[in-house]
Amino acid sequence: MNLTFLGAAREVTGSCFLIEAAGQRFLVDCGMFQGGMEAYRKNRARPRFDAREIDFVLLTHAHIDHSGLLPRLTKLGFRGAIYATRATCDLLEVMLPDAAFLQEREAERGRGRAEPLYTVADAQATLRQLRAIDYDLACDVRPGIRCRFRDAGHILGSSIIELWLTEGDSTRKIVFSGDIGQKGRPIVNDPTPIEAADVLIVESTYGNRLHRSLEDTEEELAAILNDTLGHRRGNVVIPAFAVGRTQEILHVLTDLLRRGRIRRRFPVYVDSPMATRATEVTLKHEKLVDAETRTLLAWQRQAGAAGLDVHFTESTEESRRLNDIRYGAVIISASGMCDAGRIRHHLRHNLPRAGSAIVISGFQAAGTLGRRLVDGARGVRIFREEVPVHARIHTVGGLSAHADRQGLTDWLSGFSDAPEHVYVVHGEVTAALDFAAHVSARFGWTTSVPAAGQIVSLDAPRAGRISAVT
Repeated sequence: MNLTFLGAAREVTGSCFLIEAAGQRFLVDCGMFQGGMEAYRKNRARPRFDAREIDFVLLTHAHIDHSGLLPRLTKLGFRGAIYATRATCDLLEVMLPDAAFLQEREAERGRGRAEPLYTVADAQATLRQLRAIDYDLACDVRPGIRCRFRDAGHILGSSIIELWLTEGDSTRKIVFSGDIGQKGRPIVNDPTPIEAADVLIVESTYGNRLHRSLEDTEEELAAILNDTLGHRRGNVVIPAFAVGRTQEILHVLTDLLRRGRIRRRFPVYVDSPMATRATEVTLKHEKLVDAETRTLLAWQRQAGAAGLDVHFTESTEESRRLNDIRYGAVIISASGMCDAGRIRHHLRHNLPRAGSAIVISGFQAAGTLGRRLVDGARGVRIFREEVPVHARIHTVGGLSAHADRQGLTDWLSGFSDAPEHVYVVHGEVTAALDFAAHVSARFGWTTSVPAAGQIVSLDAPRAGRISAVT
């Protein structure tokens, strides 16, 4: 039994792991790399395996850095099943065709450096390979390979994957954390504790940082809104991932209005057709959201004109009209790292305005426009134009969909027995190394940070300790 780290190894994006066990070759995740020319080259490169020889894929969740190269895998000859939760399958029906459409459009406009990685037709073919599995249901996907999806509390449908691999009389349990969410976050439930694993692969996006509390974050956001929309007479622009983050921000804004923390009612424009459809998917799966969110949804439905004044824009013309608004609006738009989509137009028009505010609410990978703004750039290049940065840039970390060091530590504390080995992935080098050292010191576990392309054995150094689903 072997595990190869193909992505998210000493970096955040491109999550992809190859497992060879029980006579099968399969992937856990098949994500797109994000951030600069190096990511572009990695996405274009041929994979380290023959796509035609991959038997199936297990997918932790729908975010593009975990799912975005699935249509390329299909284009290269993969014909197997893709197993994911029902909500993830529904979200992929929105996200993968949208990702393909954006690539096709960029190529047509001459902004792409080459032909698209895949087309809308490739994405549609990929959707036909999806197979939905309910949370907490143990399934034998192949002889000798059993899996179970547990709620990761990251975004709607996100999963921790438990794998039981059997060869001969030995069974090994491998756990992939996926992206672990924060406790007490809006909309999603808390991450599911896992009690045991022989081998654990855990994320470390914020493994060397602590988030502000949600309460402090909400107060900070209320202050930004009251100051910018009132005193400074500007706009608040929020780059947000269409899936997960946009819905959380709408939740927080609605709750701030309900509690009277915002001094005036203002229009909120969600300028992302994908975010609009993702919001519809969230409402479709209302049973998966937490009790607080269901209560807030009921208040918004009853509040009428007193509720949050939300407008979902669809057409390009509607989006363009938002750039004529000089002040008094909140504009939420994708992409979350500011490198694609409609957000670039809103940044181009609002960054030069000293009265406006840009609220960064999620992780910004190295090499992205969002990262340059967070790092204090005085000017940025958008659509081949130099744009001065006069707007205030606010980083509101408490809205992150990822657990911080304490949250990850709390989740790891749920293990009743030490894994034989812990591999720390999905973090920039410093964060991953720091978190690996922390896990080793805190728990005394054998921990390492694998490099891209590294192959490790999953075979037991002794008889497998875990032989059944528990």
